Order: sequence, then C-alpha cells, then structure tokens
Amino acid sequence: MKDKNQQPLQDDQFEELSLEEQQEILEKYDLESNTRTLGGVLKYIIYFGLMAFSLFQLYTAIYGQFPAQIQRTVHLGFGLVFIFLLFPARRKFSKTKIPWYDFILTAGALLIGTYWTINYTRLVQSLGSLESMDFIVGLLAVLLVLEASRRAVGLPITIIAAIFLVYAYLGPYFPAFMAHRGQSVDNIVNLMFYTTDGILGTPLAVSSTYIFAFLLFGAFLVKTGVGQYFNDLSVAVAGKLVGGPAKVAIFSSALQGTISGSSVANVVTSGAYTIPMMKSLGYKKEFAGAVEASSSTGGQLMPPIMGAAAFLMVEFIGRGVTYWDIAKAAAIPALLYFTGIWIMTHFEAKRLGLKGLTDDQMPDRKEIFKKIYLILPIFLIIILMMVGVPVIHSALYGILACIAVGFINKDTKLGIKEILDALVDGARTALAVVAATACAGIIVGVVVKTGLGLSLATSLVKLAGGSILLTLFFVMIASLILGMGAPTTANYVITSTIAAPAIITLLAPDVAQSAVPIVVLLSAHFFVFYFGIIADITPPVALAAFAASGISGGDPIKTGLEASKLAIAAFIIPYMVVFSPTLLMIDTTLWEIIWVTFTAIIGMISIGAGMIGYWYRKVNWLERILAVGAGLLLIYPESMSDIIGLVLFGVLFAIQLYTREKEDTKIIAV
Repeated sequence: MKDKNQQPLQDDQFEELSLEEQQEILEKYDLESNTRTLGGVLKYIIYFGLMAFSLFQLYTAIYGQFPAQIQRTVHLGFGLVFIFLLFPARRKFSKTKIPWYDFILTAGALLIGTYWTINYTRLVQSLGSLESMDFIVGLLAVLLVLEASRRAVGLPITIIAAIFLVYAYLGPYFPAFMAHRGQSVDNIVNLMFYTTDGILGTPLAVSSTYIFAFLLFGAFLVKTGVGQYFNDLSVAVAGKLVGGPAKVAIFSSALQGTISGSSVANVVTSGAYTIPMMKSLGYKKEFAGAVEASSSTGGQLMPPIMGAAAFLMVEFIGRGVTYWDIAKAAAIPALLYFTGIWIMTHFEAKRLGLKGLTDDQMPDRKEIFKKIYLILPIFLIIILMMVGVPVIHSALYGILACIAVGFINKDTKLGIKEILDALVDGARTALAVVAATACAGIIVGVVVKTGLGLSLATSLVKLAGGSILLTLFFVMIASLILGMGAPTTANYVITSTIAAPAIITLLAPDVAQSAVPIVVLLSAHFFVFYFGIIADITPPVALAAFAASGISGGDPIKTGLEASKLAIAAFIIPYMVVFSPTLLMIDTTLWEIIWVTFTAIIGMISIGAGMIGYWYRKVNWLERILAVGAGLLLIYPESMSDIIGLVLFGVLFAIQLYTREKEDTKIIAV
C-alpha cells in the first residue's frame, strides 16, 4: 500500500543531471571546482605546467626524493603558482581572465618554489639566522599560503591558521592555561618556512609524496571509465532490492570513496545519477539527498585511501605503524557505517512500500560483470600493500595497471592524449591538497612550538572531571566544529593536532608520547577523524548535505538533519573504538573480532528500526525506545550488556514477526 508521503512518479525526476548542471553545483559548494576556464596561450601554459608538476612528482617517486626542504618547496611552489592562475580571488570574479594582481602573486609563488633550491647550502648552514631577504621570502610564503588556502580550500581553515599565528605572537596575553612566552615575528617566520615543523612540515611532506601519487592514480583510474562503472555495478548488484536506488547510492558512494578525496565531489559524481532515481521511486527530496550525502561522506572513511587521511595518519602516529595497519583498522568501522545507512534506508523503503527497479530500468548484468576487470588496479594496490610493497611504489604499479586496463577497455581506450590528460587532471586535483596541507602545517607548527596541544588536552580532561564519557563528548563537539568546511586532509590534521591529545592524555596519563600504546593512539586518532568528517553532513555547515539538496531540490538543513540521522552509526562507532579497540583489529583474536562485529551489526538493525519507526510492521513509540536501547546495549562492548541486548532484541523480533502475521491474516480475511 502506498504511503501518503510517497511522491508520484514523474518522468523528469529520473533524468540524470547534465555535466553542466553537475559543474554548477560543484562550483557552488566545492571550492576546489571553482576554477577559471582560460583560452589562448594561457590555456597551454597551464596544461603543460600541470603536466610538469605531475612529471616532477613521478620522477621523485621513481628515482628518489630531493632533500626535504627542496622537495617540499618545489611541490608548494607548483601548487601556489597554479592556484593563483586558476582560482579567482572571489567566486563572482571573471572565470575567463586573470587580473594583474594574480600575475604578481604567481611571481611570488615562483620565488617561494625556487628559493630553497637556489640557497639550499647557505640556508642549511645558517642555523636559523635569517638575512633580510630570507625574512621577506619567509613572510611572503606565510601570506601566500594563507591566501591560496582561502581561495582553494575555504575561509574556515584560513581563519584558524591566522588565529594560531596571532596566538604564537601574543602568547603571554592569553589565559593562564594557554599562555606561553610568545614568539617574535622573526622566530615565527623562521619556524614556518625555514624548519620542517611549519609549512614544510609533515602534512606537506605527505602531500608531496604519498597523497600526490594516489591522486594521480585516481586520475588514471577515472580515465579507464571506472567512475561510471561503479554506478553501473551498483545498479546491477542492488537495483532490484527493496528501495533499490537508495542502496545503489550507498554501494556506489562506498566505491567512489576509493578514488574521491572529497565528500562534495562524491555527492555530485554519484548523486547526479542516484538522487533523481530515488525521487522517481518515491523517496522524499530530503531523504534522497540525505542518503547520498551520508553515503558520500562515508566514502572518506572507506579504506584503502580514506580521502588521503590514511597517509597522514601513518606519519602522525609513527611508532612503526604502517599504511596497511591503518587501512586494516578502518575496515570494520567503515563496514558498520555503511551497514547502518543500508539498514535504515531498507526500513524506510519498507515503511513507504517502495520496490526496486523494474527489469526495463535494469542494465544488462552480464555485460557489466564482464567489465569487472576495471577495478583490478584497486585490488592490485591493496594486495601490494598487504605484502609490504612501499605505498608510493604501490601507487606507481596501480597507475601502470590503469594504463593496461585502459587499453583493454574498448569503450574508453587510453591513448597518448588520455594519458597526458590524466597527468594534468591529477596535478589539478592536488592543488587544493597542497594549499590545505601547507596551511595545516602552520597550525601544527604553532601547536608544537607552544605546547598548546598538551595544555588544551589537560584542561579538557579537568573540565570533564576525569570522566572518559564526558571527555569524549567534549572532544566530539570540538572535532565537529573544527571539521566544518575543511577538506579531509586539513580536517584530520587540525582535529588530530588539537583534539586527539585530550583522549590520549585521559587514556594514557603520565605516559611519555613515545611510550603511549599504539592502540590508544589509533583509538584517539580515529575518534577525531570520524567526527571531523561527519561535520560534512552536520548542520549548520554541512557542505555534502547542501550539495545533495542542490541536486534533489530539498531543504538543505532538513537534508543535513536526515543525513545525520542516517549516519547515526558514525556518532556511535568512534565511542566503540575507544571502549572496544577490538574493532581496530589490533592485539585481538579472530573470535573477538567476529563477536564484536556481529553484536554491533545486530545493534545497528535494532537502532535502525527504532530511528525509522518500522521493522516488519510499524513500530510504536515504546518499541522504538526499547529498540534503540537494545541496539546501544549490543554495541557497547561488554558481555553482560551484549546478553541483555540480545534478549531484548530477540523479544522485539518475535513480537514483530507474531504481530505482522496477525496483521497479514486480517488483511487476507478482509
């Protein structure tokens, strides 16, 4: 029976968005896509310049890196040059012309990119003693990084970095728990550009190696046609299920997350196809947008790439933790996240009486499964990293695999032009990451120099009265706020630098950083990473939800609230990770992993039924409360709570089956 809220089918609702419409939404909500389209000589200068950027990165990946300061400043210089050439100072400014002042900024960026290379020996031997020109160039680097970050990444991270610079200078004037002796302007400039603790720090180091290599891999993968194939494969697998299009969106977004470094880009790429499909089936606008937004955001939590945050996590945690350790630790939390969304969309579809796609709407499954080889490069990279091949070499082998697959696929056969275009596209995608990681380096440098991280952590733990639950709640709020409007890489750097130390301080008090257990470090970093990412769908600044509403035509805030409800798992999993590190698959047994995962999935089913208000039949308010309670008990990692939760779940399940059969009998009798 059709629900009164179900929308009638409309032919025009099933139309996929055109490329122009997709680009318009991207430019509105994703700064990385808000670039100029230039013609004439400039078009070719930028094309071959971006190609040179990729070739430089490939050269150093194959033959070895230059000294850290040279490798990172050349990488930074390339990024800054093309940001000022491609990104207008304001959204409304001309997209076809470059104003005179951007040519001046470009010249400054060239100076920044070559200064360390030209003066390397003198600067290394100067031991922090700066000449007048050194100071000018260093100050210029800080200012250009802030402006480039504002243009390519957004205002939030730029404001945070600027505040931290002010904090470094005015340290003695802050409240006692944050106060420090303060740094002179000379010292700040030296820290930011002439050491590897500021702009040239770990975030930019990872950007100039691992991240760029994988962004390039993603660009080559797209050229093989894998993006559209993910959509087709998702329809073939999930299209005919109950509420099929919603499940297609979930499956497709999880796959897209392996190559996408942006929640918003993921929303537009797969949402242009799945949201109209969901609306045509009968989902409300806000719910259709919410499914895509929550699923696309989850793509950033999906191994093996995790929006490039995995590479940063390896460097930030250190202690011998490998990339494979991070990818493995992220596997079960990602599974639970997408399972939670899948369950809730399933119950919503049953509540509305929605079916899957018809045979006429389904693609030819046999033809789709014939092209399964298109995803072989992804599996190759995973296998290579499993057996211990260095991350950057794995990415290079992945690129070669993409080229091989591209030659096989007759629909998108890779030629010389497509390979060159992939080099350009990879470099273009990296620009925002360069700005984000350089700007994040400013924040990290100030935190390290002033000891702010430890001060904030100690204060937060005291404010919570030593309560682990209250401390985690405060850290959650801080991570949600810090993650608003920031891309994945910058998001993780900020939250892990400012918020994660509070959890580490609480779980490992009076323990030196070098002695903190690995499981504690991973738990803390995953906690802040998850909540920082979920800021993309949490109002008021929910960029992924806003982008989805731009496609669905729904209300942005309502879409964000629906997405937050669907992603309820993301608000629970981080707590589970802290209370039950078993989920990270570290220092545990196979049986423990299976049991915790099983009870967590059962718990998500119970919570999903309670949140949606439907299971095998409509769930009344008392059953909803009991269902959510049973789910939380099952998710909480403790034997007694599991037993109580399972008993309660079993009783509710039996009641649902029994009463559903009675209702079916009544309907038949009528």
